[in-house]
Amino acid sequence: MIRVLVAKPGLDGHDRGAKVIARALRDAGMEVVYTGLHQTPEQVVDAALSEDVDVLALSILSGAHPTLVPRIMELVRENGMDDLLILLGGIIPEDDVENMLSAGVAKVFGPGTDTNDIVRFIRERVKDE
Repeated sequence: MIRVLVAKPGLDGHDRGAKVIARALRDAGMEVVYTGLHQTPEQVVDAALSEDVDVLALSILSGAHPTLVPRIMELVRENGMDDLLILLGGIIPEDDVENMLSAGVAKVFGPGTDTNDIVRFIRERVKDE
């Protein structure tokens, strides 16, 4: 079963979208762990490591992605989690998408993305054991 950690790093207090994604992934047969609000990058990566997830789905609406994502990627590398598929969703300006992809994010999903597209993207890239 594909295991996904849905995480809300930073001070963003809005988690409706993260909960919608978590439910859609669960309904698609994936095991989903949701961190809750206000997680530090360290907490997010520690949870991904301890839960042994295949996918880290970050939700950031606060505009802090230029700071949070590079720190999370640094911690992922430090912990040898090179096979972790990292997704980013939320309010990410188009001008920032390329920087997020260059940092190691596999895909950025914006508001209104069909959850079936996210499920398909994950299934195409993660072997379901």
